[in-house]
Amino acid sequence: MSEHDEIAVAEQPVTDLEPAESPDEPRSGAETTTPRRRLDRGLLAASLVIATGIVLIVYGFTSAVTGNDGIDRPEAIESVQPVENAIQVLQQDQIVVDLQPGFEARLVVDGIELPTTIIGQSEVDPNEQPEPGQQIDLPTTAVFDPGNAVLSFQPVDGALIESFSEGEHEVTVFFWPIEDGPQQARAYTWTFNVV
Repeated sequence: MSEHDEIAVAEQPVTDLEPAESPDEPRSGAETTTPRRRLDRGLLAASLVIATGIVLIVYGFTSAVTGNDGIDRPEAIESVQPVENAIQVLQQDQIVVDLQPGFEARLVVDGIELPTTIIGQSEVDPNEQPEPGQQIDLPTTAVFDPGNAVLSFQPVDGALIESFSEGEHEVTVFFWPIEDGPQQARAYTWTFNVV
């Protein structure tokens, strides 16, 4: 072998050798096992609590019944005031029942049937305007506005109920379609508390 041949052999890349195994690389064959992480029970418990909380919040939002949806009121009655089970009503607060168009009604408050004045059928001239500062007399009855299908009662001096005493009060509204008349009346009752 000449000197030139020896240099050529020395300069050839070494390809026959296997690379050394790195401790980070997995081994080939049956010996390849990755070390398993231990289960952190505290982290698992916290994750389960958070997941349960999220599920309960979503369930609460999707199944919650609020506002008028939570009240089993007949369809003919759009709203009442004071609302059902109100707890801070004032002694002079007005009772208002807003009905669907085409209905009439009458009120019974604490067992007292209130006479009803129908707007347009009373002795008061609706076109007569009071003078500035002039006192006007409120009707001492329940007032029904057929144009808006609203029945209301304001406790005033001289009425059957001049003010509401402290405690619970019960209101029953009897309502019926105008074409059927009061003989077809249905009733709806609710309560409120005066402070």
